[in-house]
Amino acid sequence: MVGILLMTHAPLGEAFITAVSHVFRGPVDHFEAIDVQPDQDLGEVNRLARDAIQRVDDGDGVLVITDIKGGTPSNCCDALTSPGHVEVIAGISLPMLLRAITYRRDTLDVVVEMALAGAQNGAVRVDNRIRVGSV
Repeated sequence: MVGILLMTHAPLGEAFITAVSHVFRGPVDHFEAIDVQPDQDLGEVNRLARDAIQRVDDGDGVLVITDIKGGTPSNCCDALTSPGHVEVIAGISLPMLLRAITYRRDTLDVVVEMALAGAQNGAVRVDNRIRVGSV
């Protein structure tokens, strides 16, 4: 099973864990978050991330999801990437995360692609205006 680590600006990671626990009606295995605090030491963040990757990895690899490319959490991920073993994607959304969790028994490459598809398909305009001809 592919492990999942969230690297986000505080308090997003824990909020996503809470949301996922709500949707799946309980905690999800091999799934953690690191909420990076303002002015937190980057060496400490990297150490925490490496330790978390070891905890969530059962041998099938780890997907690290960060909130925004170029932010501190994302920049810390650069040193963690190991193609085929630790992959990083940015732009977390709940549809992305739910899709990644749903497909995580597949290969890491498939989980990455499914997560990205979840993000793209999950961003839609919700239009409540009455259309001509609709009741």
